Amino acid sequence: MKPTTENADQYPLLDCLIVGGGPAGLVAATYLARFRRRIAVADAGDSRAHQIPMSYNCPGFPDGIAGPDLLERLSDQVTRYNVPIIRKPVDALTRVNNGTFSARIGDDTVYARHVILAIGVVDIAPQLPEIGEAIARGSLRLCPVCDGYEVSNRKVAVIGASRHAIEEASFLKTFTKDVTLLVNDRDDLEPGVFEFASERDIAVVCDVEDMLATREGYEVVRATQERTLFDVVYPALACSIRSELAESLLIELDDMGHIVVDSHQETSMSGVFAAGDVVHSLNQIAVAYGQAATAATAVHNRLRG
Repeated sequence: MKPTTENADQYPLLDCLIVGGGPAGLVAATYLARFRRRIAVADAGDSRAHQIPMSYNCPGFPDGIAGPDLLERLSDQVTRYNVPIIRKPVDALTRVNNGTFSARIGDDTVYARHVILAIGVVDIAPQLPEIGEAIARGSLRLCPVCDGYEVSNRKVAVIGASRHAIEEASFLKTFTKDVTLLVNDRDDLEPGVFEFASERDIAVVCDVEDMLATREGYEVVRATQERTLFDVVYPALACSIRSELAESLLIELDDMGHIVVDSHQETSMSGVFAAGDVVHSLNQIAVAYGQAATAATAVHNRLRG
């Protein structure tokens, strides 16, 4: 692997700055590098993919691949084209008078004709013990689309009181009949959730007092002191979308905070594109790949024109 760099100030005007070193950002970088464009990647090092212990639905890896291993492969592919990866976050992004963009990265500044925002989302974590260890051993999972198959016929719980939570529980019924929704108090349930659960034969536990990590999963303690062991727990507590840079440029966001894009992944500001989980779509690596390829090709064609 070729060395990356920490010095952002050494670069001339870039054709494109890619903000985010997750799957979307790294795929966009590979495409633009192969289009022979002058680019750089700014990576804060906190891609959501780092949390994946093992993915079995990532295209091309029938035996599965861990998130950190996938990121290493994608980074290696990028740096083979001598693309610098700046291992720092972008602190501020502004548009300057000549239509280019100025990115403050630590003490340095990078200028670029185009920007691709691939900064993703942050999962809102539940207040549970041993979260890191539980994710590693598969008893706490974050994405039923990614790994629902792996919980087939197991005892599964979903944490949440929202319509989103009960929809996730309903989705998991594809894989197992034993799905329970966990909330602290029935009064926390959004309207219609209890009725929706009843129609779909999803149990609802409304008096959760504690959850204890075990080697086998999580043990739920109710107000009655009744205890139930679940093999797998999914928190359905939504995500925090990293759209601050877009918001600072007054780029259009949807009502959830996702960056709004057109069919070429371009935002409401000409020259700024977005790909991956920061865009409202199915949060999947395969989807991020496609969006990244689309955005990178659009940037290349804009420059070519």
